[in-house]
Amino acid sequence: MNRIEISRFDATDYLDSEEMIAEYISAALESGDASLLMAAIADVAKARGIARVASDANLGRESLYKTLAPGAKPKLETVIRLLHALGVRLTAVPQSHVPA
Repeated sequence: MNRIEISRFDATDYLDSEEMIAEYISAALESGDASLLMAAIADVAKARGIARVASDANLGRESLYKTLAPGAKPKLETVIRLLHALGVRLTAVPQSHVPA
């Protein structure tokens, strides 16, 4: 019998450009799910290197791990610092009008 091997999907393998990172974070934002956004930020931080992101965000590594832990509820200020450290900025645009 042939054995099928399945490898675990790791988004960090694909977060290799500024454009891909911005699209990934944007998709998480559009979901409206804060937990999904924080998971996406965590993926990007891992892809960039936790130590580097912590330094760029002016956070200790341990603080960054706590901030990115599932279920954490970081302050908006911390999220903005993290996004800045990741080279991403938030932009507000009008919502599209969806026909009823």
